[in-house]
Amino acid sequence: MADAIIVVHGGAGTCAAELHEAAVSGTRAAAAVGLASLFDIDPDDPDACVEAAIAAVRVLEDDPTFNAGRGSCMTSAGELEVDAGIMRSRDLAVGAVAGVRDLANACELARAVMEHCKHSLLVADGARRFGIERNVGRFSRELVWTPKAQQRFELAMTGAMPADNRADTVGAVVRDRHGNLCALGSTGGVLLKLPGRVGDTPVIGAGFYAHPELGAAVATGVGEAIMRRVGCYELLRRAAAGQPIQQAAEQLCAEIHAADGAAVGFIAIDPRGEVAVAHRSEHMSWAIARDGAEIQAGLVASTTRRGP
Repeated sequence: MADAIIVVHGGAGTCAAELHEAAVSGTRAAAAVGLASLFDIDPDDPDACVEAAIAAVRVLEDDPTFNAGRGSCMTSAGELEVDAGIMRSRDLAVGAVAGVRDLANACELARAVMEHCKHSLLVADGARRFGIERNVGRFSRELVWTPKAQQRFELAMTGAMPADNRADTVGAVVRDRHGNLCALGSTGGVLLKLPGRVGDTPVIGAGFYAHPELGAAVATGVGEAIMRRVGCYELLRRAAAGQPIQQAAEQLCAEIHAADGAAVGFIAIDPRGEVAVAHRSEHMSWAIARDGAEIQAGLVASTTRRGP
């Protein structure tokens, strides 16, 4: 049996000072819930890693501290459009949704696409209809809107606050006791994005990826910069080629940031259970939970840090 591991993040970017404590406690809580779920599931369940990832990300989506689900950023039109993507290693199954309005738990809808749809990515009204037909997803502006999101929208619209490089996206990577891997990301997008804009989060290989021989990774930050590098696949490819996964994550973050000045971060687990937490941004809340060990969590992961 493999050691169970879950790593979560609360978004690379700038986290407002009044949210620092909440961001760390929120990621810690999500990691704890995800790890606990692994031991509440039938040990023979091949999708234990999926259940754990969903459990952890649901905690983050429901926490208004973060920009996913409840607390998502508004578009330039004042709407709330969310994205999510999930992948499991055992069969390379994938599901993603993008540009879905007023959806509180995008991770659940992405999973439904993975498990019950012949397609891998559904968008906008098509994704909404699929969710309603399957009775999956909670659709309501009241479930997604928060005073924080409204205030930031108004400040950014007037130019009183920059819209770029705000902490965005939440995600989890999991290895269960059978060594199966899952990667899951969910986001409310970037502040003042054009309606219909989609970043890296629901794009396979860029925002998330899981493979039995490569590992699992989830990205966060400015999606346009991450997509250009197919970030998660590139990170896992470098690690599979022999570079330690933490070093590979740090180097890729540095390259993306140097080229674009963009906030960027990655969390990852390789098939041996080595963990990476790296970012180039002012903040990225994160937490690591392992079976039998104390949960580690923080708001900044130093680029010189080696391992958890």
